[in-house]
Amino acid sequence: MLQQFILNIEKQKLIANGQKVLLTVSGGIDSMVMLDLFEKSNFRYGVAHCNFRLRGEESDGDEQFVREQVQQHGIVSYFKDFDTREYARLNGISIEMAARELRYGYFEKLRVEHGYDFIATAHHQDDLIETFFLNLVRKTGIKGLTGIKEKSGNVIRPLLFAGRSEIEAYARENFLDYREDSSNNEIVFQRNFIRHKILPLFSELSPSFKKNFLASVSNLKDASRVYSFYMNREKASLLTEDRGQFLIDIEALKKSPFPKIVLLETLSVFNFNPAVVEEVYQSLSASPGKQFFSKTHRLVRDREQLFISEIKETEEKIYYVEAGDRELAEPLDISLGKKEAKDFTIVRDPRVACIDLDTVQFPLLIRKWKQGDYFYPLGMNGMKKVSDFFIDRKVPLHEKENTWLLCSGRKIIWIMGYRIDDRFKITEKTAQVLEIKIKN
Repeated sequence: MLQQFILNIEKQKLIANGQKVLLTVSGGIDSMVMLDLFEKSNFRYGVAHCNFRLRGEESDGDEQFVREQVQQHGIVSYFKDFDTREYARLNGISIEMAARELRYGYFEKLRVEHGYDFIATAHHQDDLIETFFLNLVRKTGIKGLTGIKEKSGNVIRPLLFAGRSEIEAYARENFLDYREDSSNNEIVFQRNFIRHKILPLFSELSPSFKKNFLASVSNLKDASRVYSFYMNREKASLLTEDRGQFLIDIEALKKSPFPKIVLLETLSVFNFNPAVVEEVYQSLSASPGKQFFSKTHRLVRDREQLFISEIKETEEKIYYVEAGDRELAEPLDISLGKKEAKDFTIVRDPRVACIDLDTVQFPLLIRKWKQGDYFYPLGMNGMKKVSDFFIDRKVPLHEKENTWLLCSGRKIIWIMGYRIDDRFKITEKTAQVLEIKIKN
């Protein structure tokens, strides 16, 4: 098995020469076999163990066992205990999910802090089969049916070439000590139910079940690669980026042969779950303006496009423009210049403001617009609310929220990028012009 282990790592390109691996060792048979295989190979490694305090003295016994094993061999090691039940309660998640989040968060922290290239788990072929059925029960797509991968980001699974029976045989032949987890014999968790109840029935139905199943998963992986190739091409044609925001053209999406699936794959990158994606899809035939949220992003359904932006903490900031300023980097990249009116030609560009210098009072202010703001639009009679101005011009919601106002005291000089206030325009009496340009 040692030779198979090394050959599999080379075949799957899991570890390159000189790279360092953090082994996740629970003390059970799978992780102790993995530890022994690494010890007999020439790979650089360290060991990490988590005590989730879910089985009282048994959990403490696992930790003590792993400590003794690594001390005997002088292995660099890290240990951490968690109040898993409290974490699950505070976050409203299952015990299994809490343990998963805690351990992978801890392992990644160790990996970064101590310079490990990968985190290695002791998943094997039987785990892959169990994961397939778990994903099937929870509702999944083709990716979920391909099971566990040999490499996923910074996590590698070097035992996926072997099954549970091979691992047990290796432990016997090499007289390896390990800890039995009593919960593995209890039909409490979903995985154990599948392991002890479902899979034995399939094996009774067909002695070749496991072999055929793994061959089917291999076929599904090939199909998944074809699927991913097509989806990546579709996403590349639909998704564009503009100044930190992502846009999806609605009409182009509708013309896709599989618009719902393409939308699901595209939005999953921004952490939108399938239920929310279904709502977004239904909104494509509805009126614009509706918003949808994931944990990290917001999507706005506009008239012709879907706008996706990262959710950031809202903070009302005011930026000051002093009389001698010539450039400003925040919140917009702008340049300022003072020119004699007699030699000046007004620039007809909404991203350039030409203002009578004598009508403003420094420091000028740049701030976000608020409900209730009003100004006197250039070329129009009377006052107009900024919100109504946006409605009349059909300004998309995401643009409204990113619009800044240039102000003199409480008066709005310029809705930046749109229109100046009539009270600050250049007239025959203007002596000097303040020209402000948004550069990009």
